[in-house]
Amino acid sequence: MSERDAILAGLRAALPYGTPPVLDFSVMEEKRWNPCERTARLRRCMAAVKTEFLDAGPLDWPQAVVDLVLREGLDNLLFGPHTSEGRQLAAAWPAQGPRLIAYDHPVESFKQELFTGVAAGFTTTLGGIAETGGLLLTPGPLEPRLLSLVPPVHLALLRADRIFDTLFQAFRELGWNQSLPNNALVISGPSKTADIEQTLAYGVHGPKRLIVVLVG
Repeated sequence: MSERDAILAGLRAALPYGTPPVLDFSVMEEKRWNPCERTARLRRCMAAVKTEFLDAGPLDWPQAVVDLVLREGLDNLLFGPHTSEGRQLAAAWPAQGPRLIAYDHPVESFKQELFTGVAAGFTTTLGGIAETGGLLLTPGPLEPRLLSLVPPVHLALLRADRIFDTLFQAFRELGWNQSLPNNALVISGPSKTADIEQTLAYGVHGPKRLIVVLVG
């Protein structure tokens, strides 16, 4: 027996092969809140890390986004035009005023504008996490990752009936316990970092502001 075979044989003999232990998820499954508490908890947790909220209704949220962009004096808004929400937003967008920019072409073709000229980006979300406060996003061709990462202001659409109690529940209901998406994000607030002197700065590695458009 070679030295390598001897080492592997020793490892195999030491490992307790057999039936894996049964994991107890009952603690996670018991973490439940009613819908009102769920929404309030998410707001409280995210507001604690400087997330802002804009309340809107199921039918008037596109106009609420337009009003916000006008009120904040944003020059433009980048969005994914091929999602259903993107089409609703485009239909409500005024002919005169801030520019609505469609992210429907390779980043190489408008890299300069993306990194220096875009004021805000709009994305949808898969839902939110009440326990810790956070938004679930799965960037892809319809809404690339840079849409939420590069613009200094990120507007994220969240439907109140899609707020999960816990990340554990979200994994189960979205089927992620069986197969994870290629790219999944949990966003709790605007980008922040601190230097060695613990001076906190926002927007160094991402948006300076996160505004959740809460539809409920």
